[in-house]
Amino acid sequence: MTAVETQITYTNSYTIQHEDAYMTQEEDWDRDLLLDPAWEKQQRKTFTAWCNSHLRKAGTQIENIEEDFRNGLKLMLLLEVISGERLPKPDKGKMRFHKIANVNKALDFICSKGVKLVSIGAEEIVDGNVKMTLGMIWTIILRFAIQDISVEEMICSTIATNDHGNWKDGLALCALIHRHRPDLIDYSKLRKDDPIGNLNTAFEVAEKYLDIPKMLDAEDIVNTPKPDEKAIMTYVSCFYHAFAGAEQAETAANRICKVLAVNQENEKLMEEYEKLASELLEWIRRTIPWLENRVAEQTMRAMQQKLEDFRDYRRVHKPPRVQEKCQLEINFNTLQTKLRLSNRPAFMPSEGKMVSDIANAWKGLEQVEKGYEEWLLTEIRRLERLDHLAEKFKQKCAMHEAWTTGKEDLLSQKDYESASLMEIRALMRKHEAFESDLAAHQDRVEQIAAIAQELNELDYHDAATVNTRCQGICDQWDNLGTLTQKRRDSLERVEKLWETIDQLYLEFAKRAAPFNNWMDGAMEDLQDMFIVHSIEEIQSLITAHDQFKATLPEADKERMATLGIHNEILKIAQTYGIKLSGINPYTNLSSQDISTKWDTVSQHFVPLRDQMLQEEVARQQANERLRRQFAAQVRDGGAWVTSEISHVSVDIAGSLEEQMNSLKQYEQNIINYKSNIDKLEGDHQLIQESLIFDNKHTNYTMEHIRVGWEQLLTTIARTINEVENQILTRDAKGISQEQLNEFRASFNHFDRVRRLPCLSHLHGLRSGQWSGGEVEFARIMTLVDPNNTGVVTFQAFIDFMTRETAETDTAEQVMASFKILASDKNYITVEELRRELPPEQAEYCITRMTRYVGPDCPSGALDYISFSSALYGESDL
Repeated sequence: MTAVETQITYTNSYTIQHEDAYMTQEEDWDRDLLLDPAWEKQQRKTFTAWCNSHLRKAGTQIENIEEDFRNGLKLMLLLEVISGERLPKPDKGKMRFHKIANVNKALDFICSKGVKLVSIGAEEIVDGNVKMTLGMIWTIILRFAIQDISVEEMICSTIATNDHGNWKDGLALCALIHRHRPDLIDYSKLRKDDPIGNLNTAFEVAEKYLDIPKMLDAEDIVNTPKPDEKAIMTYVSCFYHAFAGAEQAETAANRICKVLAVNQENEKLMEEYEKLASELLEWIRRTIPWLENRVAEQTMRAMQQKLEDFRDYRRVHKPPRVQEKCQLEINFNTLQTKLRLSNRPAFMPSEGKMVSDIANAWKGLEQVEKGYEEWLLTEIRRLERLDHLAEKFKQKCAMHEAWTTGKEDLLSQKDYESASLMEIRALMRKHEAFESDLAAHQDRVEQIAAIAQELNELDYHDAATVNTRCQGICDQWDNLGTLTQKRRDSLERVEKLWETIDQLYLEFAKRAAPFNNWMDGAMEDLQDMFIVHSIEEIQSLITAHDQFKATLPEADKERMATLGIHNEILKIAQTYGIKLSGINPYTNLSSQDISTKWDTVSQHFVPLRDQMLQEEVARQQANERLRRQFAAQVRDGGAWVTSEISHVSVDIAGSLEEQMNSLKQYEQNIINYKSNIDKLEGDHQLIQESLIFDNKHTNYTMEHIRVGWEQLLTTIARTINEVENQILTRDAKGISQEQLNEFRASFNHFDRVRRLPCLSHLHGLRSGQWSGGEVEFARIMTLVDPNNTGVVTFQAFIDFMTRETAETDTAEQVMASFKILASDKNYITVEELRRELPPEQAEYCITRMTRYVGPDCPSGALDYISFSSALYGESDL
């Protein structure tokens, strides 16, 4: 089925007839309106709004469609607005026949447009027949609003965007708007289950943005089983006219833009041509005078720069202008072609800017350019010959000037006045070589003069500079000859004087060297460090120093004789004006060195040595006093420590409490003696700071006293701890004093003979079970020496003897006691512990017992069995 067929179905309920069907009055008009009053309501509202959308252009409107058209005036006005034509002048009277006449004029105009009116007369309209009035308006809408609308244009776009095609859900109207103006409605957000919202969205957007008045009510469309198709077609036709007008305006705007774009492009090409032509002609105008300039430069470098500028013009400046000229011709031809194709008149450039004018200017430029290049090459060849001679002159002058540089200063200097004899002789030989070199350079000076004369003859542009330079070289050459002879005379005179001075230098060196060695040895001995530890040693050093001072007067005589030779040299130099270099070629020693070193020995090191020896004497005397003082103190401390150590090692009689009191008294005495030890430490520190490391007045050292006092304090503390443990063992095991004495006697015997089987023997005597086996002996040793140190303490001995001889508590006994408290249960509760035990012991058990795991035990039950085993080391608790 296609859009041009007689009938096109576009919704579930409506059809649109072919264009011929629109012009035929419906035969069932009365029957339809009688059957469905809702249709009449929809048509009344829709047709009224449609009429007002046109009448508002004339500044009026209708309120009641069957009343306001009765006189025919607004009906005629409506037809004039929608047709754009003038109707016959209406009758102004208010009588019935006036109204009928006006309505007939309107009906006649409708019939004149090829519309066939069936059963519609002027009397029915004048009488306000609603059905006839609505039928007439529908006929007008068909003729003037729908007849020219293509079915494809009005409907197909809606079907393409709304596959369900149902006007009642509002999606068709929204799709129609979205098809032409997607910016007004977001179709993807519409919901089919919200028909009223969709319809109101379409009505509001159409009224606000498309100038289509609201002609329908969403509720009437949704709540009516079959909405009136005439009302809907009328409303939909308004969309066609709105969109058609927009498309016509867009087409017109596009046509105008296209025409203007062509015109603007042509104008731009014209402006570009004028601009390029002006710039190119201006460049040619500026360039020709530069090329016509034939003023020659005086130097080859300047002419080469002109040639380089011309080449730069050819390589850099001219090629872009060539491209501009070519582009100008291309633009001109392109512009003329576009103007001819767009029916515009041909382009005529400004006066003097025609393509031919530019070509003539360019031709003149190239002719001037050719002549300028030929002139440059000719001038360069002319200057090349002159530059060759000038360069040759400069080269020879430069070589000569380089050779003579510093020669005048060298010949004028008086270096021989401060030189030695060997240097004078070397200078004499060097001067003889210079005289030979001077004679060899005579030929170069003559060549320079010949070249300068030739440049003057050839009228060289810088001849003045050449002459000046040549004259300077000749004057300098004459001066060099004079200075050379003067220097030879001076060197010969000074050489004879230096031979006398050299002999004196040699004599000075022979006497100065031995005397200097003697002073070096004396300085070394006087600065020699010494370390002495007694007064006797420092006295021997003082005696040796006195013997050295006795030799100083004889040494001073030798010094004066040596300095006399040096004074003779100075006298000769002063008399004949010779500048001495201050350096003796035969020795590095000078008179100043001898005098300075002598003053250092006699005035500095000798008194300093005297002072150091006296200070050392005083220090050794002070050290001796410190030795004697410390020896007296350390003897008293050593005797006290030895006495106390022997006193502690003696067995103390009496009960354990009496022994404890005696030992604590001894301990307090030892602690009180600490102040004496500290005082002795202070004196020992003074001795160490004085670097005294031996003391012949005593055999005791501070280390002996310190270690002895610490050993004494440690021994008494260990003995007190042993007695305290014996008291604890006695009280815990119920051992009498007599038994302890017996154990002590046995242990002392064991300790004295170092025989471990004695322990087993004592055990066997008391138990009557000793069999002498190695297994039993090993068991006893694991008890008394668990760490396998090889030493058995008295406390371990007592523990073994009491454990073997006395009855003690066991883990089974403790478990049995807990079972009594727990009323024969295998667990015990927190409440039972707190009730039966003192608070401290109860909390101790609660914090260390693990939770009991077993059947039928209450929450919080504790395991006293594992706790009891742990007390005796039988578990991992």
